[in-house]
Amino acid sequence: MSFYSQVKRFLVGESLPTSAHAEERLTKAAALAVLSSDALSSVAYATEEILLVLVAAGSAALGWSVPISVAIVLLLGIVVFSYRQTIRAYPMGGGSYIVARENLGLIPGLVAGGSLMIDYILTVTVSVSAGTAALTSAIPELQKWTVELCLVFVFLLMVANLRGVRESGQLFMIPTYTFVVSIFILIGIGFYQQATGHIPENYPDLPVKESVSLFFVLNAFSRGCTALTGVEAISDGVLAFKKPESKNARTTLLFMGEILGIMFLGITLLTNAYHIVPEEGQTVVSLLGRQILGENNPFYYFIQVATLLILLLAANTSFADFPRLCYFLARDGFLPRQLALLGDRLVYSNGVIFLSVCAGVLIVIFGGQVNAVIPLYAVGVFTSFTLSQAGMVRRWFKERTSGWRTSALMNGIGAIATTVVLGVIVATKFLEGAWLVVVAIPLLVTLFLAIRRHYKYVAERLSLEGIAPRSSIPRPKTDIVTHPAVVVVGQLNRGTLEALDYARSIADEIVAISVDIGTTDREKLQKRWQQLEADIPLVILDSPYRSVITPIVDFVSEFEERHPGILSTVIIPAFVTRNWWEGILHNQTAVFLKAKLRARKSRVVTTVRYYL
Repeated sequence: MSFYSQVKRFLVGESLPTSAHAEERLTKAAALAVLSSDALSSVAYATEEILLVLVAAGSAALGWSVPISVAIVLLLGIVVFSYRQTIRAYPMGGGSYIVARENLGLIPGLVAGGSLMIDYILTVTVSVSAGTAALTSAIPELQKWTVELCLVFVFLLMVANLRGVRESGQLFMIPTYTFVVSIFILIGIGFYQQATGHIPENYPDLPVKESVSLFFVLNAFSRGCTALTGVEAISDGVLAFKKPESKNARTTLLFMGEILGIMFLGITLLTNAYHIVPEEGQTVVSLLGRQILGENNPFYYFIQVATLLILLLAANTSFADFPRLCYFLARDGFLPRQLALLGDRLVYSNGVIFLSVCAGVLIVIFGGQVNAVIPLYAVGVFTSFTLSQAGMVRRWFKERTSGWRTSALMNGIGAIATTVVLGVIVATKFLEGAWLVVVAIPLLVTLFLAIRRHYKYVAERLSLEGIAPRSSIPRPKTDIVTHPAVVVVGQLNRGTLEALDYARSIADEIVAISVDIGTTDREKLQKRWQQLEADIPLVILDSPYRSVITPIVDFVSEFEERHPGILSTVIIPAFVTRNWWEGILHNQTAVFLKAKLRARKSRVVTTVRYYL
């Protein structure tokens, strides 16, 4: 085993067979931790975001936090209801991308997909940066290592998720539920003290810098809507649940909405009752904890540690759902197909690594500073909310199933509300950095379409349409084999046929091999093979661990052993793209296969190139 393989096995663990995929599903309790940590952790800063706006209008304006929070909770209820309907209608998952594409068209679907991709990347960046900021606030000596610490946390999250969803679910259950229970205890103690009269009577006097206007209130409302980030995750991650997937996902989504709504509204009511005013260097949850529990109360520090952990682990929502979103886009040809492949541990490992790299780059660019990234946040998620709910309205009007009018009304209200919020976010944060996301989304859509055009071009160039059977091509037959050959068949296309023709010209015994990683329609392949290449036997190799290279190398070794003293030729078809950068969109299986065959000391390996 190579050094790289040893390190990989140590970090990620043993490869799992495809047959174990069902065992790697999440229970409702584990899914709530894995897929809801982003949404649940938002209560640590959502109320504070509202107060940071209201404080500019003086102490009297802080009371607006309660009706604003009630409106946000109502919006949360609408969004949760909408996505419960989405899960029922789309039990295979996909979230906003699938809904928007099927009901609104290709471009809206790609806008939703691009928006969610950006939001997931920013979620990792913001959550890890916020958690690191909490650590460096407690230990100022670590502030000079902020970026390095952020990158270490991203790396640890990446490794945890590469090990598989079940293990990451177990890893994240304790911190998530610890945070939820501690916040509920804090809220309970706070309301008890309020009922017994142990609260401050008045707000401190604050200077009035702005007047209360509709736009001012909407600005505070849009800031507080950061509480809704992450709600989409369960809809995207339906296939991560144990059976029955859709039922378990809908139940978990309802639980998440109830828990999030109670915590968010409870904290807002208590900050209003205790007359909490935001302070530099202190979070609102910290100030509230000090007021209710006292500064030296051990439970206060327990809550702070739980908040730190949940903020770090909130990034795991993106690690759970970003790879699945990339799978849907790659499956449809809008992202490189490598992102649709299951890794050794039955997760979309390429998507996990891609997300980690993107988040790491943003952390380096923005220096791990939360305030620098926040203006970019929430634009993507509310874009996807709007498109998803608008798509569901269209679906109800098309299908007109039982209760469609009520569902369409609820989704319509949600679409209007999220559109207003999106407009306010863009208007108020545009110059602060939101313009980057506004520009990035159409650029991503353009990239998606360019990738799709390339794949369509390749498919047309490799198409077998109009090709006559090749088995009619004469070749000499001898009783003694002097030159055997193995032809590797990835897909049956023009490139493969040329490689087989070359094999006929040089070999007197030919066997073709193809690897089934669990996605091959064997009956269809064999039928088509008999129509085109009946004179050459096709052997389909099973690969329970989804490796293409290992079964081929093992077969070649056995084939060469059956022909001692004779040089066997391994023929690998490979197509050559028009431009070097287009090669990034395709698996480099031929390169890795030749390297592995060279390590096994296979003596003759030939590549037959087909130029696109």
